[in-house]
Amino acid sequence: MTATTPDPQRDLPGDLPGGIMAREMAEQPAVLRRILAEGAPGIRQVAREIAARNPRFVLLTARGTSDNAALYAKYLLEIRLGLPCGLTSMSTTTAYGALPDLTDVLVVTVSQSGGSPDLVASTRAAREAGAITLAVTNNPDSPLAGVSEYHIDILAGPEKALPATKTYTASLLALYLFVEGLRDGDGAPAQVLPDLAEQLLARQDEIRALAGRYRFAERMVITSRGYGYPTAKEAALKLMETSYIPALSYSGADLLHGPLAMVDNVSPVIAVVTDGKGGEALQPVLDRLRGRGADLVVIGPKSQVEQASAGFVLPTEGVAEEVQPILEILPLQLLAYEVTIARGQDPDAPRALAKVTETR
Repeated sequence: MTATTPDPQRDLPGDLPGGIMAREMAEQPAVLRRILAEGAPGIRQVAREIAARNPRFVLLTARGTSDNAALYAKYLLEIRLGLPCGLTSMSTTTAYGALPDLTDVLVVTVSQSGGSPDLVASTRAAREAGAITLAVTNNPDSPLAGVSEYHIDILAGPEKALPATKTYTASLLALYLFVEGLRDGDGAPAQVLPDLAEQLLARQDEIRALAGRYRFAERMVITSRGYGYPTAKEAALKLMETSYIPALSYSGADLLHGPLAMVDNVSPVIAVVTDGKGGEALQPVLDRLRGRGADLVVIGPKSQVEQASAGFVLPTEGVAEEVQPILEILPLQLLAYEVTIARGQDPDAPRALAKVTETR
């Protein structure tokens, strides 16, 4: 460890800038193991009860980091189950008072704290409108859990750093197991995740080298396709809220529809390349970026990293594409942390932010 980088194993959370975030990132393998060992049976039971009610489609409700977890669930539900899904606009209910007919619709609300008033109000309204309501939170005693018919506890334990890390990966795994339960799957592909997560987090020196390269970046572009797209959005959010670097996230397809014009050889482009169909769909975008001389950073398979300006190799061989996002985000969490430390800022306490954002 360098003198400016906290050791995640130290006992006191506030002894160095970023100490809390570092510790919570380091907890993620243990959290994943806990969900698989202790949370999976309850998640499976909730899924079976909801599947028996045969919802006709799904609406997903969330804000911030949880919104990116909800987007991941949208990909899972549409690809794995063929269920049409949408991401809700809460203001249609909370600001405009709209009363849609939600009979036999599954409304899944994802929230770390379960305390934001607009999430609670929109979930209550959905239940009154006939929806099957499920809350996915890190707090079973939260107001959101109280107004929902069903609840899944992501079992992440207290999260004190303002940037969400372990609650994000815990939400992804809980949502994956829920979708697997809906389709009567066994969730076996997730069993490899805790050990691989541990291996990835042990490679922090590689990320520190990348952070040194990009500490003075004035902006970043992050792109992906398929299951990797929520990872790109979450990575951009982490970079913005910790280091204050403007980070723009795009689906690779959307990047080609205009934003590609801003790409140059100065501002880095981070590509999250999922090993599977999403990565294959991203390939033409990577070719265009290389053709423009972009400073391309790849988070993905070794073959893709070798063709980029820089990158981080993910151990995704043999790992099911649908669970790779739980691994993909880890080096990007570390990157946000290391860039922030290198810029002399404290990632534990971003300015102007609170742990529970009370939107209405």
